[in-house]
Amino acid sequence: MYLDIFKVQTTIIWVKFMKKLGLFSLAWPIFVETALFMLLGFVDVFVLSRYDDLAASSVNTANQAVSIVTIVFTVISGASAVLISQYLGANKRENASRIAAISMVFNLVAGIVISVALALFSKEILVFIGAKDTILDFASEYLSIVGGFLFLQAVLASMSVIVRNHGLTQISMYVTVGMNIMNTVLDVVLVLGLFGAPKMGVMGVAVATTFSRIIGTIVLAIVLFKKIESVKIFKLLKPFPWIDVKNIFKIGVPSALESFLYNLSQLVITSMVLYYLTNEELIARTYVQNITMIFYIFAVAIGQASQIITGHLVGAGEMDEAYRRGVRAYKFSLLITLSACTVGVILRKPLMDIFTDDKNVILLGAGILLIDWFLELGRTTNIVVIACLRGAGDVYFPTICAIFSMWLVSVLGAYIFAVVLDMGIFGLWVALALDEILRGVLMVWRFKSGKWRTKAVVKTQE
Repeated sequence: MYLDIFKVQTTIIWVKFMKKLGLFSLAWPIFVETALFMLLGFVDVFVLSRYDDLAASSVNTANQAVSIVTIVFTVISGASAVLISQYLGANKRENASRIAAISMVFNLVAGIVISVALALFSKEILVFIGAKDTILDFASEYLSIVGGFLFLQAVLASMSVIVRNHGLTQISMYVTVGMNIMNTVLDVVLVLGLFGAPKMGVMGVAVATTFSRIIGTIVLAIVLFKKIESVKIFKLLKPFPWIDVKNIFKIGVPSALESFLYNLSQLVITSMVLYYLTNEELIARTYVQNITMIFYIFAVAIGQASQIITGHLVGAGEMDEAYRRGVRAYKFSLLITLSACTVGVILRKPLMDIFTDDKNVILLGAGILLIDWFLELGRTTNIVVIACLRGAGDVYFPTICAIFSMWLVSVLGAYIFAVVLDMGIFGLWVALALDEILRGVLMVWRFKSGKWRTKAVVKTQE
């Protein structure tokens, strides 16, 4: 049987994972990969800004549509990560492989459907968002190509999750590094028309992004099916495992809903900023958001690594060890984030100087960074502790808390503090900080309560 074939391999992987791979070993490649993904979008916009300002803005507009539809991929790959790690921890290799097969097939099918829709109706979708004139022309040109091949990102997301949850986070990082190098070189050559290449503008960015994803998908697929899985795993889908699909959506939908609600609340707050606050406050907010990404990227990497570790330990029934490792990861991430924030507070004016010479904007941004120290305290708590809860299969509590806190504290609080009390951009940041801190307190309470110990999906589907 399939399980017999992989039994020895499973034991070796599990022992190596538990004894040799610590939090740092898993987290640093994820950190590099996450930073590079952020850099990927930055490079596209930066290169296009040297070609045409409206072209650069059009890519941001088109990517709003892309961000919304990729939530579908998050549902599948995010839930698969939890289930694969728990099955591996429980030494159930065949089950983990079956989840991997489901994840790739579902994301591929969903990706193809979405890609066809984006390719055929790119202009209509962008008009609905609000794009018009030159931006509409540029954005539809970009979206028809990148959106038409979005199924590559879907498959890439699934394969990356599988590779990571087998402890091989460095492989996923190397692939991302290669994709970034390739994308950057092609961006410069195709957008600006260097070395005799045609000056393609927005289409050049779209081609560069798509081609780098094609190569990345091929490379990761080769690694996946040579080092981790066999192509025979797709035979495990007969008879079709509906109970696994049910568990995937049981975990994935609440997690994706939390992410969707966060993005939606930020969209409402952005509309509030555009309507009520000054242009200087809007500019300061934009620059501060770019600075603070540096602060919480550490927590994102540690959170993802912690989810993998927690899933393995919960699957193995090592609840006390999962709790101990989770607490240690949280303290470690908090130390790093708050240290970075403290440096940011000390250097708040020089950091704002990087982006602008406007003294009012610099003063506004410097003031926001003082408040942001408290926001990052809460955000780091949420990122890491929620990741641990998800790894254990506890997905509903964070989502329920998000529904109430994001809208009652973050959105409503932003209106009260910023508009009613006339605190402006500072009031908005106070509301955001209160939301993050409140949810952080609730997440820590949940983790300490131990109720997540009963949420392991693996134990409930025998």
